Amino acid sequence: MDLEVKKEKKKAYSKLGFKPMEAVELTDALNNLLANYSVHYQKLRNYHWNVKGPEFFDVHEKFEDQYNDAKVAIDDIAERIRVFNQTPLSTMADYLKKSEIKETGTDLSAMEMVEEILQDYRMILEHLMHVVEMAVEHGDSGTEDLAKGLIKKVEKNHWMMLAFSQQS
Repeated sequence: MDLEVKKEKKKAYSKLGFKPMEAVELTDALNNLLANYSVHYQKLRNYHWNVKGPEFFDVHEKFEDQYNDAKVAIDDIAERIRVFNQTPLSTMADYLKKSEIKETGTDLSAMEMVEEILQDYRMILEHLMHVVEMAVEHGDSGTEDLAKGLIKKVEKNHWMMLAFSQQS
């Protein structure tokens, strides 16, 4: 192989083999996911602390389980962004600006909280699917694997909350 061609190839790729624009696209999708997960996480904590009524015992513990899942996902997503030598979003202000998931107050009924969380899961799944598409497009099996693992957890949590919401 010609030395000039070797130099050109080397310049076009980062140490992981991703072109700079590919890394930017992947980390942008991951930061969008991170922002949505982070608002979702805080929402789950809010609901865990403030749920009242006859469904308290049913959902209080489930919200805690789910915010613990979200906390792990947030860390995994942020660390994946660091793999690309990029900086993950890390302030609530940044999360709130970027996130499609919005905060709510503390005055919701338990069932309204469950409905909010179901909507959050639908939005998170959309973002996860976008991350998978980006990862496949750019040949990024690490990000693809991360997102697909999160999809399984989100789908399961969505199913459980949906089944609970249909109790009547």
